[in-house]
Amino acid sequence: MQNQTMYSCVPSPFYERRYERFSIGHAGTLTTVQPGLGSVSVRPCRMIDISRGGASFAVDTNIGLPQHYYLHIVGTSLRIGCAEVYRNGERIGVQFIKPIEQTLLREIIRQEFFTGQVKNAKPRR
Repeated sequence: MQNQTMYSCVPSPFYERRYERFSIGHAGTLTTVQPGLGSVSVRPCRMIDISRGGASFAVDTNIGLPQHYYLHIVGTSLRIGCAEVYRNGERIGVQFIKPIEQTLLREIIRQEFFTGQVKNAKPRR
């Protein structure tokens, strides 16, 4: 690049994603644990997309939701530790504390395919 600025050389997670994202529509739950194990709360969410390093989902309300929680995607047996990256209304984006395995990601995407939860599918006539 001949006409570079100082900003074009700075890596930015906004423009560069480490992992490929996949659109899904799974149901999920968010589990939060209060400090000192005071209480545990669970609230539903609807997955929007997922990658090995993070996900985004929609919740009914984000009032009282802390910055760190566990994500459980219905149909899997794992709870994934998450750190919140952004909130935009009911949409929340998270980064996983530890990237999920490629095999788990494939399993989640295959479930989406086999259950037929395609968002933009046109009805057959």
